[in-house]
Amino acid sequence: MPNPTELTLHQKSRVLDIAYDDGNAFSIPFELMRVYSPSAEVKGHGPGQEVLQVGKREVGINDVEQVGNYAIKPVFTDGHDTGIFSWDYLYELGRSQESLWQQYLGRLQAAGFDEATGRAPDTLLPEVAAARAAKSGGGGGGCGSGSCGCK
Repeated sequence: MPNPTELTLHQKSRVLDIAYDDGNAFSIPFELMRVYSPSAEVKGHGPGQEVLQVGKREVGINDVEQVGNYAIKPVFTDGHDTGIFSWDYLYELGRSQESLWQQYLGRLQAAGFDEATGRAPDTLLPEVAAARAAKSGGGGGGCGSGSCGCK
């Protein structure tokens, strides 16, 4: 895999620019980096254990630590700091970002979020919120209140 020749954080636009010695250069949004962080917190400890990240549209990066000669570890403004982004992983994020965005937006929608609300702090689509409220008895209660038929 190619090695990076230049790396620049743009705080206002929340984008990491990275250029490689093969001539490729990518602008990777901080949000994409955060929702695809290579950490166990995001990826889980095995297939099927991924955790959907929501509310990351405005995430920034406070600091970046170099990890040896092979990676960086960003410190995100939401406190996340356990993802080690290898040069290879950043290359793949940059190269595949269009398909990764589509996958992410699809996962948000499947979980009941639309593109805007899933990327803003935890807001459900109205029809999903209504369905969840109906399941729990329409507005309150829960187990022990009688709304679920337990009394």
